[in-house]
Amino acid sequence: MYVILTSKPGQFRTEITEGLKPCEAYDYLFYGVKKAHFVIAELVRDDTRIRVVEDVSEIVNNVPCKFLEKFDTRERAYAELEHLTTFGHMETSLRKTATSAAA
Repeated sequence: MYVILTSKPGQFRTEITEGLKPCEAYDYLFYGVKKAHFVIAELVRDDTRIRVVEDVSEIVNNVPCKFLEKFDTRERAYAELEHLTTFGHMETSLRKTATSAAA
């Protein structure tokens, strides 16, 4: 199973934890400005928790993966990501980046 992890610069970041294997990473650009960073990660354990850190306050939440939408394949996760980031004729794009420990 695969999940999509989201980070928004200046707001929050998600971090890869034990039980997740990052596969692909993308920056979401809206009219050329980076608005979010996404990581498609393989879920290798059902009891995995995703670490979410707020940028300003540094508050940390460990969210159980059961609250995330899951996908059977990386391709299905990517298709959902494309769907979530496309808005009619607006200038949006996903730019593939290096996969890292933080989403």
